[in-house]
Amino acid sequence: MFNKYHLAILIIIPLLLGAGCQISQNTNINSPTPVNQPVPPAPVVTKGASLNLSNKGLTALPKYVLDRTDLQELNISYNSLTGSLPGEIRWLQNLEILNASYNKMTGVPAEVGQLSKLKILDLSYNQLTGLPNEIANLKQLQKFILIGNNPSEQDLQVIKNALPNLQIIY
Repeated sequence: MFNKYHLAILIIIPLLLGAGCQISQNTNINSPTPVNQPVPPAPVVTKGASLNLSNKGLTALPKYVLDRTDLQELNISYNSLTGSLPGEIRWLQNLEILNASYNKMTGVPAEVGQLSKLKILDLSYNQLTGLPNEIANLKQLQKFILIGNNPSEQDLQVIKNALPNLQIIY
C-alpha cells in the first residue's frame, strides 16, 4: 500500500539522481544528518594578511592581535602605546612589516628578535633610548626606522655589525 511518504520518495530520488546526487546505503532516511556527511575543512589562513590599528587611541596592544599568526603586516602607529610591546609579539612569526611609529613607547622587547621574517621595523617617533641586541638576529630586516628617538650608539653598533646591509634611518 502506497502512502504519501512512499510517493514522495519515488518522485524525489530520481530527481536527486538526475541532479548528480549520490545516495549511500549508509544514509538513514529518518536522520536529519547523513551518516557519511563530510567534515567541513579547517579555516584557511589568508596569505598576506594585514591589520591596521593606526590612530585608534590604543594604550595597549589588544590581546586578539597576538592570536593573528597569519599577519604579515601590522600597523599600530599613531596611538598612545606606552612601555613596550608584549613579549608575545614573537607569536607573529609571519610578520614582515611592523609599524609602531608615533606612540609613547620607551622600550622594545627582546622577543622582537624572534620575528625571523621581519623586513621593515618602524619605531619612529617614540621615546626609545635603548634597543635589544636581539634585533641583530633579524637577518631578513631591510629597513629599521628610528627617527625621533634617541637610541644608544652602542646598541646601534651591535645591530650594524651583525646586519651590515641594513638600512637604519634615525
